[in-house]
Amino acid sequence: MARKHSKDHASGPTHAIEELNEAGVPFVVHEYEHDPSARAYGEETVEKLGIDPAIAFKTLMVKLEPTGEYVVGCVPALAHLSMKLIAKAAGAKNAAMADPSVAQRRTGYVVGGISPLGQTTKHRIFIDSSCLDHETMLVSGGRRGVSVELSPLDLAEIVGAEVVDLAAQA
Repeated sequence: MARKHSKDHASGPTHAIEELNEAGVPFVVHEYEHDPSARAYGEETVEKLGIDPAIAFKTLMVKLEPTGEYVVGCVPALAHLSMKLIAKAAGAKNAAMADPSVAQRRTGYVVGGISPLGQTTKHRIFIDSSCLDHETMLVSGGRRGVSVELSPLDLAEIVGAEVVDLAAQA
């Protein structure tokens, strides 16, 4: 896989891209023109890049109870994060989606551009096990309209993630 360095990135590197450059792993930056009216960011990424939805992952923050700890879950863009499964993986009783303003403040990214990489506050990260079905996966590159493609094993290693079942069954 070709590596695309930050100098190739038109609007400058994000913290996510900087972390990948520092890690020295191969990755590719994919960019598209974000539609400001879009609210389903993962679906927009799949559509605009014309990629297999199974390799595009969205990054979501949840709050665990009773501890109040915030953790991050990455699931396929068209899937739903199971609160039961992420709570179990994190050793908590319950989990609920974090308020978007809290997620933005804790990660340093805007909703729709939250990446598991380069967050301003370190969080435990969990990635859905379906990522292992593919050689590469896409996650947000830290800005709406910017995704990075890399090996799921590289991502898990860089962010110290646990790979577990997280997607809700339909």
